[in-house]
Amino acid sequence: MCDVVNEIELEKERCENHTTGNVTSGCQGMWDIIACWPSARIGEVVTITCPTYFSYFSDKHRGNLSKTCTAYGWTEMHPIDIAVNCGYNLNSTSDDGKFFWQVKVGYTIGHSVSLILLITAIVVLCIFRKLHCTRNYIHMHLFVSFILKAIAVFIKDLVLYEFGEVDNCSPGSVGCKAVIVFFQYCVMASFFWLLVEGLYLHALLAVSFFSERKYFWAYIMIGWGGPAIIITAWSIGKAYYNDVGCWDIIETTDVFWWIIKTPILASILVNFVLFICIIRILRQKINCPDIGRNESNQYLRLAKSTLLLIPLFGINFIVFAFIPEQVKTELRLIFDLILGSFQ
Repeated sequence: MCDVVNEIELEKERCENHTTGNVTSGCQGMWDIIACWPSARIGEVVTITCPTYFSYFSDKHRGNLSKTCTAYGWTEMHPIDIAVNCGYNLNSTSDDGKFFWQVKVGYTIGHSVSLILLITAIVVLCIFRKLHCTRNYIHMHLFVSFILKAIAVFIKDLVLYEFGEVDNCSPGSVGCKAVIVFFQYCVMASFFWLLVEGLYLHALLAVSFFSERKYFWAYIMIGWGGPAIIITAWSIGKAYYNDVGCWDIIETTDVFWWIIKTPILASILVNFVLFICIIRILRQKINCPDIGRNESNQYLRLAKSTLLLIPLFGINFIVFAFIPEQVKTELRLIFDLILGSFQ
């Protein structure tokens, strides 16, 4: 939306520079908030094409607008007539408010349920000493990343929607930006810990002599340190080159968004490759004639549990990974926000 605001400001500036000057008779050239009108004589009907920023709202924005210069000034156009003439569908957004509210309720319920279950799982893993091992320590870090993501979502919604942060096209407050930075860090950390889960499971099956304790600190650096470095780079780029609003709006012209999106996509693709390799290794071990029945059953159970990890590994996000943000927006919101909140 800030792209629209910026383009309107540019149109206004060009209009004011072009229409400056005195007109002894007729109507002065002007910017009427919607479009730029040139100077005209009394009785003249001026027809102009719709401003280019209407292309953000409709593919059929190349209509015309008309005004008549009278002795009393320019005739007025009703806002609805302007919208219709420029191809804006008044009925297209009638249910948007209800839809977004339903999406917000859906992912709020999802994150709330996930928060309760994840905290319960961490408590269980902490209480029973028999469950203390490297594998469950990695699980706990993954659970913490999801808990932080759910908390970050609640804080973000509170700051942006409850406290009235509505001006998203001017520099926002430091606190508001800090909330978005924390939110983006938690989202990326959850993806990176999913990557760590895939790396650990693959190493457990593929490496003959696997030192879990030795690699554990490397996993921590990947899970928490990697997102910290990337989000810091993104924050510096936004602060110096694209300091607009609360940094919560993803614009088509915002190249800095790729600083966040590229590592997440890379982690998903790596996890997908790891998943294929894990399935291949398990299949080889299950079909190996040199292993006993008990060991074969163990690998079979591991294969079944691995299949359940497909959505957890983030493979489902590949569906929309390379599709532009503006395509299938409603389906993307349901898929990413609601289903993702129950992950």
